[in-house]
Formats: sequence, C-alpha cells, structure tokens
Amino acid sequence: MSPAAAAAAAARATSFAATFSASTTPSSRGLLRRPFPGTPAPRRAVASMAVSAPRSAAAASFLERRESERALHFVKYQGLGNDFIMVDNRDSAVPKVTPEEAAKMCDRNFGIGADGVIFVMPGVNGADYTMRIFNSDGSEPEMCGNGVRCFARFIAELENLQGTHSFKIHTGAGLIIPEIQNDGKVKVDMGQPILNGPDVPTKLSSTKNEAVVQAELVIDGLTWYVTCVSMGNPHCVTFGAKELKDLHVDDWNLSDVGPKFEHHDMFPARTNTEFVQVLSRSHLKMRVWERGAGATLACGTGACAVVVAAVLEGRAERKCVVDLPGGPLEIEWREDTNHVYMTGPAEAVFYGSFVH
Repeated sequence: MSPAAAAAAAARATSFAATFSASTTPSSRGLLRRPFPGTPAPRRAVASMAVSAPRSAAAASFLERRESERALHFVKYQGLGNDFIMVDNRDSAVPKVTPEEAAKMCDRNFGIGADGVIFVMPGVNGADYTMRIFNSDGSEPEMCGNGVRCFARFIAELENLQGTHSFKIHTGAGLIIPEIQNDGKVKVDMGQPILNGPDVPTKLSSTKNEAVVQAELVIDGLTWYVTCVSMGNPHCVTFGAKELKDLHVDDWNLSDVGPKFEHHDMFPARTNTEFVQVLSRSHLKMRVWERGAGATLACGTGACAVVVAAVLEGRAERKCVVDLPGGPLEIEWREDTNHVYMTGPAEAVFYGSFVH
C-alpha cells in the first residue's frame, strides 16, 4: 500500500472508531445506546490502528538558505542622515561592485537606498586602510567627510576595537586621520583647505591672494557671491546673492537651483554647493547640493568648506557649530596648523546582503 493510501485508510478507520465509540457510550440510565434501531446491543470493543506516513523535511526559510556567491554582505551606516553602504573589501584593491552596480544598490526604490557605497581596502603608502566611494550616480568622488566617520566606525566593528582609536586612511584627497572618541563621536583631521582657484578647480578669477572669495556667479538672473574651497573635493559656498537682502536656506528648492551650480561651466570637475545662513559668529546653518548625489541631509567636507569660507569673508570665527538638515557638526579651522577638524556622529543602521 502506498503511503497516501495508508494515510487515507487510517483516516477512515479513525472516523469510524469515533462514530462507534460515541454511539455506544452509556446512557444516563447506565444502558448502552444501540447505534442502529432493530439490532442487538453491541458489545464494547476496542480496536486501534497506527499508520505512519513518511515525513518530508521542513523547507529552510530563505533567511537560512546558503547565500550564493553573488551575494554581497554589507553594513548600512549613517552620519547625520548621510547614509552609506559599507563593504569589507580588505582582501582586494579592486571594488567588489562596479560603479553601475553601486548606483543600483543606492537606488531607494529598486535597491538598498544610500548616498553612496564605501569600500574598506588595503592600505597603501603607509596608510592603515584605503577608502574608495561610489556616489549614488556611479561617479567616484575624491573623499567624503561623513563617509570617513562611518568608515572609522566600520573599521572598529570589523577589527572589534573598543575605546579610543585613530587610523591613517588613504583617500583620493590624500591622507585623512579619523579618531574615534570615548563618546562614540568621530573627530577627523581633514587636512588643509585648498584655496587656489585652478586647484579647487574653478575657472572663476581669484579675488583675494589667489583665492576665489565672494566672486560673482550669475545663475537664472541672480548674481550670487561665491567662495570656492576644496577639502579634497570642490565646493562652492554662497551666503547670498546681490538681489537678495537675506538668504533663508529653507526657502530654496535645491533640486531646481543645485544642478545649475553643479554643472556650471566655471566648475570643470563639477562642484558641491553650500547655501549658508549666519546665525551668529560661531553658529552657521547650511543646506547642500552634493555633486553626484543631489540634496543630502549632511555633508562633512561641505561643513568644513563653509567654515573656511565664513572666516575668509569675515563672517565667523574659526570654531563653529554648523547645523545641517541631519543635525549639527563641530568644525574648527586651526590657525596654527591650517588644518580643519570635523567632529560628529556615525552609527550602524542594519546588516544585510545584496545579490548583484
């Protein structure tokens, strides 16, 4: 008998036994009820049948299945809402995904969703690690300030480090040294700002000791005053336009005006653009349009460029709190070393894998 037939027979036997038992239970008078009229009272009988059908193994859930070789493990990190897909690439100097795949991963509807993909690679030239990043459009910037903080926290997790630690990180903008502090924040020595116009790069004429400070840039009929700074990547900082009495950064649609700055002919490598409102000499508020990423909640190199520009224009002190949509950063441009320091948070959001 096949297993299916045996199971069916067992079911029929069980059903009959249940009917028989229920029909021959003692009545309230202690007599046996007859199951069928006109038949002798049956004698109590007990019968049993055990039929076992082979059990198939429970299918593993998709979370328990062995991942394919095409599954890329990652950790999602964010620094003030600037979010990144972090990839452990320490075994190779070649990124594990292409720029096109990175753009797909960053898509917030068809991928994981992020402002960029960051790779932790072997160090070169005396550095502990190398950092590379692909933006959400697949382009590769020199470096990213918020990304560096996430990078440092990711390294601490990979290496199981506790307490205060610092690293030497090789980037496209040079050597960057982040330090994880006891409160969990990361302080980063961002190096010296680059102010020489052609090195930013910008085609705008120098206005102050070869620096481009409050130069005029016409966009959509408005004459903007811009100061150009490179923190390893180009930034165009503006505190307002000739036709505007005050710049209220929350009033502007960055999706409209941002691309016109980014792709302006005066910026041969395109540019990041910061729109800044001065709250006090030690407190600034900014919004940013990032080259290759669009409007984001935060930009670390942008906050550094904003403080440098504010000092050059005489608007602020060298140590400021900069408010971004994602939260505040502490920025200091030291006069003794000419280095810019950035301090802010970074944290892991979730772990996962991506099939590519």
